[in-house]
Amino acid sequence: MKKKKFIRKNVKTNAPKTCFFCKEKKEPEFADTAVLSRFTTDRAKIIGRSRNGLCAKHQKRVTISIKHARHLALLPFVGSF
Repeated sequence: MKKKKFIRKNVKTNAPKTCFFCKEKKEPEFADTAVLSRFTTDRAKIIGRSRNGLCAKHQKRVTISIKHARHLALLPFVGSF
């Protein structure tokens, strides 16, 4: 029997080219839940850099701010099903 080769399709997403926080000249804060919820899915997962267009510095700070807000019960750990 021959082994089948699986071809992985490259899926391009239309991510913004500029970082939201660099453009607005502000830093992510745990108390600003309206902005932080932009970077989570409806299941409350954190969206990666390739999909949300943040620079590496701000992506790390957003991740830390979201986790901090979750511990303070400002954001949910699990989204609604």
